[in-house]
Amino acid sequence: MTENENDTELETQIAEWRTYMLRRRAVTDSDVDELEDHLRERVADLTATGLHPDEAFLIAVKRMGRMDELSREFAREHSDRLWKQLVLTDEDASAAAERRRGLLVMVVCAALGALAVKLPALFGFGFDDSAEFYVRNLGMLVLAPLALYFALRRDTGRGTAAALIGLFALGAVAANAYPFDTDSQSIVLTAIHLPIALWLVVGIAYAAGDWRSGQRRMDFIRFTGEWFIYLVLIGLGGGVLTGITVGTFSAIGIDAETFISEWLLPCGGAAAVVVAAWLVEAKQSVIENMAPVLTRVFTPLFAVTLVAVLVAIAVTTNAIDVERDMLILFDLLLVVVLALVLYSISARDPGAPAGVFDWMQLALVVAALLIDVLVLVAILGRITEFGFTPNKSAALGENLVLFVNLAWSAWLYWAVVRRRGRFARLERWQTDYVPVYAAWAWVVVLVFPPLFAFA
Repeated sequence: MTENENDTELETQIAEWRTYMLRRRAVTDSDVDELEDHLRERVADLTATGLHPDEAFLIAVKRMGRMDELSREFAREHSDRLWKQLVLTDEDASAAAERRRGLLVMVVCAALGALAVKLPALFGFGFDDSAEFYVRNLGMLVLAPLALYFALRRDTGRGTAAALIGLFALGAVAANAYPFDTDSQSIVLTAIHLPIALWLVVGIAYAAGDWRSGQRRMDFIRFTGEWFIYLVLIGLGGGVLTGITVGTFSAIGIDAETFISEWLLPCGGAAAVVVAAWLVEAKQSVIENMAPVLTRVFTPLFAVTLVAVLVAIAVTTNAIDVERDMLILFDLLLVVVLALVLYSISARDPGAPAGVFDWMQLALVVAALLIDVLVLVAILGRITEFGFTPNKSAALGENLVLFVNLAWSAWLYWAVVRRRGRFARLERWQTDYVPVYAAWAWVVVLVFPPLFAFA
């Protein structure tokens, strides 16, 4: 290859590098110009030692640090830019057009979400007199527009689109075709598990059908954490809006309670599901995600809490209450522990050595595992005494699913902290286990009702 061809190839690589860097909204043209000067100096120094320009470029980029780390450094120095990241920025025409398209898709899907929760009222299913209908269908009504949003944004293929439609249709049939009694345990189990099953269907739309990829599953896990945080923030803002609305209309002698309960809350909540997803997508290039940061804060707090629970059980010798509300509480606690593990994994450098935080995570997982064992013992005791019921059977299955995940996670973490195992195995275990949760949720929704005679 001639010298001119080498120079042309190097300039092409640097141009690609600039394009990548400029996608980070915390980095400006002048920042990239400065970085490029440093990059060219390093490349020149390396080629002077006899390296080929291709090799020199790759080594120089690697020595300058990963692109995301550079973005973080620039953001810390220029934090004022972060406040401007979500709306209008200086960008080329194609990027601006793509942003406008994303905004339009979000608005349409959010409007469909709001419409979905109100449309049943036209057929006699109002909020006041058809509570059972919404117990069965609310999760499906608010998640279908979210799946549509990702299908449109990812230009999902026909096969994936057909799978999404089929799974949502299956959920609709399971929720409405089974002859549930109003006070049956099965209808409550369906109301809890169908949104879980459909949320993982949303994950298929998010991954554009590439659900077999562990990386795409981890991306969806990261998205879920960020989405939940944004949804909570929107909910808090909605609470403030509701209070202001009530106060303002009361001041002029108008009761806004009907408007708030029948329109503002249901329509705003359904739309917020899509808006929160759009916000997460809009800030993908922002420097820090919030879920891993919060994980650092809450991991030690939850570890102390779980240890305190175990000590209290040991001292008082009180058994765990296995009534439905208590089982849900303990399962939520275990799910939170797994979420803390997942988000710490998502933000951890796989090559970094084990540290204090890893030991803390191990303690958290072991404590959760012991609590799960106590819950399983209590459930099995009640089943032995009173027999199987839908609630106890579902709780038994869910805690067994959690037990397997926690037990193997504890073993893999133990290998990591002893530096006898690779962190990548722990990450792969968590992403590979996600379909197990989906499968169990569908079993509860589809199999449990007829198995227990819709009781």
